[in-house]
Order: sequence, then C-alpha cells, then structure tokens
Amino acid sequence: MNAMAATHRLLIVDDSMLVRNRIARLCSRAELSGIAIVGLAANGAQALAVAREQSPTLVTLDLTMPELDGEECIGQLAAMLPDARILVVSALSDKATALRAVRRGAHGFIHKPFRDEEIADALIELME
Repeated sequence: MNAMAATHRLLIVDDSMLVRNRIARLCSRAELSGIAIVGLAANGAQALAVAREQSPTLVTLDLTMPELDGEECIGQLAAMLPDARILVVSALSDKATALRAVRRGAHGFIHKPFRDEEIADALIELME
C-alpha cells in the first residue's frame, strides 16, 4: 500500500498504562509499519505538552482522564494541529458522547473493550 510509505507520527493518550502499551504494541504489526510512536500521555494536559513538541499526525485519545479530560483535549488538539487525525478510544459508548467528540474534532470512535483489529483497522483508515 503506497499510502503506508509516509511515516505517521502517533501520540497515544490514555490514563491506563495497560491500554497505552497495548496500542503501542499494535504499531509493530506489519500493516501499521508506517506509524512511529512519538509520545505516550496519561492525561489531556500531558497530551497537549507532547503534541506541542512532537506535532503528531495521529492521536488515540481516551475521554475519561484526570487533569484535562478527552473532550476538552480534542478541541485544543484540533486547534493546535488542524491536520492531525484523532481516534477516540473510550469506554463511554453512548451516541451523544461520540457525536460531541466528532463535533470537537475527532475523526473516529472505538469503544472499550476493543479488539486489536479494531484499533489497527481504524488507524489504517485514518492514514489514508
């Protein structure tokens, strides 16, 4: 796939270290070889700091986090990095939450618990 030749810069944001590490491990899959992980953050405040320094092109983002929640973070990330593609990965599964996230600037929504293939497929779609 030619679209995969370009390197995408991924920031993984989740207050669970297990989830951050799981998504990071997924990026070692062959179909995700176009992704370089540029940062891991445990909350929205850390995410914004990393985003300022690393300018990610892809972001996976939880919504329920301490310090700065994901919904507020989406808006700030979208304003800071208008070309970045944001994938929400959240246990909140109601349609109203997903719609609010998209209105703020998210490009996709995956519900927890997730299958590895769901995250991989969503990231591939965002890279195209």
